[in-house]
Amino acid sequence: MGRKAWRERYAHPCVWDQEFPPLAVTEMFAASVSAYGDSPLVDFLGRRYTYRAIAREARAFAAGLQALGVAKGDRVGLFLPNVPVYLSAYFGAMIAGATVVNFSPLYTRDELAAQVADSGTRLMVTLDVPALLPTATDVLAATALEWLVVGRLARMLPRWQGLALRTLRRRDQAPVPDAANVFEWPELLADTAPAPVAIDPEHDLALLQYTGGTTGTPKGAMLSHQNLTANARQIEAVDPNAHQRDMIVGVLPFFHVFANATLLNRTVCNGGCIAMLPRFHAAQALATIERVRATTMPGVPTMYQALLDRPELSRTDFSSLRTCISGGAPLPLPVKQRFEAATGARLVEGYGMTETSGVVSTNPFDGQERPGTIGHPLPGTDLRLIDKEDDTRDAAPGEPGELAIIGPQVMLGYWNRPDAAARAFVERTDAAGRVSRWLRTGDIATIDDDGYVRIVDRTKDMIAVGGFKVFPSQVESVLIQHPSVREAVVIGVPDAYHGEMPRAFVTIDPARPVTSGDLRDWLNARLGKHERVDKVDVRATLPRTMVGKLDRKALRAELAAEEAGTGPA
Repeated sequence: MGRKAWRERYAHPCVWDQEFPPLAVTEMFAASVSAYGDSPLVDFLGRRYTYRAIAREARAFAAGLQALGVAKGDRVGLFLPNVPVYLSAYFGAMIAGATVVNFSPLYTRDELAAQVADSGTRLMVTLDVPALLPTATDVLAATALEWLVVGRLARMLPRWQGLALRTLRRRDQAPVPDAANVFEWPELLADTAPAPVAIDPEHDLALLQYTGGTTGTPKGAMLSHQNLTANARQIEAVDPNAHQRDMIVGVLPFFHVFANATLLNRTVCNGGCIAMLPRFHAAQALATIERVRATTMPGVPTMYQALLDRPELSRTDFSSLRTCISGGAPLPLPVKQRFEAATGARLVEGYGMTETSGVVSTNPFDGQERPGTIGHPLPGTDLRLIDKEDDTRDAAPGEPGELAIIGPQVMLGYWNRPDAAARAFVERTDAAGRVSRWLRTGDIATIDDDGYVRIVDRTKDMIAVGGFKVFPSQVESVLIQHPSVREAVVIGVPDAYHGEMPRAFVTIDPARPVTSGDLRDWLNARLGKHERVDKVDVRATLPRTMVGKLDRKALRAELAAEEAGTGPA
């Protein structure tokens, strides 16, 4: 049945064939404020902010931006962790007609400066903490950035925590520069109403979301208001518990598209509350789940592994937890099974990317799931497999192909990169002569007879071993089954005879020690000849990306530096 199977056997509790009328983010936010005004939108370490309070501050910020001369289409950057002011700035910028640009709090000065310059950001909002403010101040001086707005963390915290930060932990605060183009957050909150701005949801940009840069220079995905609100409504549509009590642990970083979709936009659409954490600490996340009686927590697989490793796990009350969504990387089956056994909640795997505003598909929250797959696409989202060698053709029935996507959440293109945008899409013409534009993902996938999609690997991660193609994820899926292995990453390394050879990097359970050689022998006995690794490198830790995914790119760079004699031996 292939790609049409989900239409006949749709796994989600809604119809696949549905439309999502154009809707601006500002309209979605205003509707939720009207419906849920006095309900909490944010729980920040115990201090709660209602929908109405966030809306009041967002509108004041919008008016302040307009007073500075920030106009429709201008870019406003957010260089922030998960703190309440993020929401006020996010919605306030859009109310003013501006486009939000997310900047990772982990960026170096050079990385931040490069994206400020590429995006043409005029104003940036940041926090008075040493990890952020000095970097932002340097970028203000070195680029065309015009204004810096600084929020004080102590003012956002619960009363006693804020007092402790101001008086006992002054080293955790960075001094705000005294400059004409640097404002403290309250200074930019105008006491007048913002001027109305007409927004075309399908064409006006809500968000410039930069890709992770795993294959080169990061590119700014242009996400429209409709892209973001459609994805929020799609996620809501597949949730059988939509509009019931909704308390979501917000530990994924807001700057990442996964969090933007599943934490921020979807929660506002659903009238829920975000139990916001500035960063991921496993013990704190467990305590928050119990304290707020959380119903869900989106995360990446390494987060769930970290929760399982905590001794507090067995003492945590998970009775309120219904479903958790894992994305960003393949979910190892042992992690899924252990988490579900420990919590009683369901842990489902989904899939998405920056260019699709967050989410493309997921296994059903209830009903039949297929572990190891990414489930069925969200409603209104269609998929096809493109031939790996000839992108003018679809893959042969039953064969893997490059996954291509069409749907209301697919980006408009890349900021100032028309050539890259043209390469990102492929066109197809149907029997009626209608041309459609499909986003190429770079992921190799299969679709089974029931429409469940399995990601085989990324095209750029494939390893060429003597003419054979090896998918790292398949080797990883075998290695993670060893009882001593906690995490595994496989990359290709140069080999004089084969061209490349797979090499595995793992962390192990300290209670179950095993040698590198024994792991290699165990693994190779379970692989095809061309898939066998040259080595298993046992490490205390493995590198991670800014969102917590295991980072193949960092390992490749490390090995390349060693080969060139510029890195550690």
